[in-house]
Formats: sequence, C-alpha cells, structure tokens
Amino acid sequence: FTPMPRFAIATLVPALLLALAVLAGGAWGAAALLWMTVLTFALDRLGRAPAPQGAGEGRALTVALGSVHFLLWGLAIWGVGGPSGLSALERGVAFFGFGLFFGQISNSAAHELIHASGRALRRLGAAIYVSLLFGHHVSAHRLVHHVHVATPRDPNSAPLGRSYWGFLPRAWWGSFREGWRAEEALRARRSGPRGLHPYAIWLGGAAVAGLLALLIGGPGGLAALLGLAAYAQAQLLLSDYVQHYGLTRRAGAEGRAEPVGPQHSWNAPHRQSAAMMLNAPRHSDHHAHPARPWPELALEEDMPRLPQSLPVMATIALWPPAWRQLMDHRARRVMARQGA
Repeated sequence: FTPMPRFAIATLVPALLLALAVLAGGAWGAAALLWMTVLTFALDRLGRAPAPQGAGEGRALTVALGSVHFLLWGLAIWGVGGPSGLSALERGVAFFGFGLFFGQISNSAAHELIHASGRALRRLGAAIYVSLLFGHHVSAHRLVHHVHVATPRDPNSAPLGRSYWGFLPRAWWGSFREGWRAEEALRARRSGPRGLHPYAIWLGGAAVAGLLALLIGGPGGLAALLGLAAYAQAQLLLSDYVQHYGLTRRAGAEGRAEPVGPQHSWNAPHRQSAAMMLNAPRHSDHHAHPARPWPELALEEDMPRLPQSLPVMATIALWPPAWRQLMDHRARRVMARQGA
C-alpha cells in the first residue's frame, strides 16, 4: 500500500471490527484485539517505513478518527456495560479491544488535534480526552509537558530508576495539579475577559460523560466508562513513561534547562505500530516541532532508539526488573554522549 492508505487501514479496520463486536457478537472482538496486538507485532518485523507526505490527507484521517471515536464510545458503553445481550466473554474481549483502541488510536488522534492550529480541531481533540475523563491532560500536555519535558518540573518525565508503577500515580496527580497551576498563571497574565476556566470544562465534561454513560447503559454503562477510561489513561501515561524514561536536560545558564533536543525522547521506527499510532513513536521531532503534522514527522539516525517497538516496550515496562535491565544502560549511554 502507499503510505496514507496504509495509515488509514491500520487505524480504521480495528474500529470496524470493534463495531461488529458489539453489533454482531462472536469473534469480531477477538479479531480486533489480534489486529492491534499480534498482527501489529508481526508487521513491525518487516522494518521501517517512510513517513507519508501530505498534511491535508493526514488531517482528514485524524478528523475521521476523532469522529469515529465518539461512535465507538457509545457502542463500548452499551456493549460492555449495557443491555447489549453479549455474553460475559464477549463483553470482556470487547472491553480490552475498546480499551486498546481508546488508549492507542483515539489518544494519538486527540494528541494530534490538541496541537492543531484551528480552534475547532483543538476542541475536537479536547472532547476526546474529556470523554475518557482525562480532560486535564489537554492543559498539562501543552502547558507543562512540552515546556518542562525531561526535567523534574515535568510530572510526565520519568527519571532513571523509577518504575512505571511508581510513576503512574505521581504522573496522574502531578499532571492534574501542574496543569491547573499553568492555567491559573496563564489566566493571571490576561488583561481582558478570562472566560470559563478550562478545568471547569474538563470536570464538567467528565460529569456529562458519566451522565451519558448512565443513560446509555445504566449503572453498568457507568462502570464500563470508568473502567475503559482508567485503561486508556494508563496506556497514555505508559507511553509518556517509555518515551522519556531516564533522559534529562542539562542545567544551562542561570540554572535553566537546556533547549529540548532530539536526545530527550525515545523513538521507534517500526512500520505498523507507527501507522496505528499516527507516527507517535517519532517523538523527538514532535517535541522539536509540536505543531508539525504527524505525516511530516522525521526520524533521524541520531535520535535515541528503543530496542523494540513502542507497544512492545510498553508491555515490558509493566515488569520493572526487565525494563531496567533493558533500558537503564541505554539511557546512561545517551546522556553520557551529551555530557549530562
């Protein structure tokens, strides 16, 4: 396939399979899970694929995925926790399938959208995060993570030696708190009308999402939303953990951190997982150019490389001894080359 259709197939086929899992039952949910795990792993073995060119096509796919997210969100609530008629096994498989989709594909689309230049696109991305009860990530990611990445001031950058399980609660609460502080500081600098506080939107939107889940699936629907949101959020934070683990910015003049460089993010060149996550594994270039559309992100030879694809490394990170054995010496080597 040419590059852009390959990205569309990688992201939209599992959406179709998940819809069929709820509407038709049977093995469709298992097929979606296999697509996002086993098939992705196998196709990643085929090597590196070049990034597609054409921000316009990339934006169309991103907006399509944003729209698809909300269709799947309703189906997930009804199918997993509502009166869908699915068996317990079918519900369980659907839960993990939808959770993977929301945590890897919906998150990648939302991440791209909140960095877009258009207000409508940014609002669509924010709405995706709100639907997953994670609206504060919009504030924390843009105002904290991108400013303070690879420093102690960023709760979403894991220092060398910290396990994912130690990182997870600190990152969740830290990003909530620091995002609030950043929004407060931004509002204090404004001379004109300040408008509605973003955190009122994030928290109010979460309440609306919970009410909608109750209307769609009753108490079971609300429980499904809480479970799916927790699963998706854990994956998002796991991605942050993997992509910045052990990499730090040196203190420069007057104690300020050096500018963000390619050495402050881990990258992965694998073809299928990159297609499924809209080039999210090309992370160094994203931090260097946050507004650059995902089809144009580059992966240079001097950028730190993960030894396996991003999904594989995320799985390994769940077992801290194996993770540290694999990554600690690599992080030290990258920092040593920079004199950190």
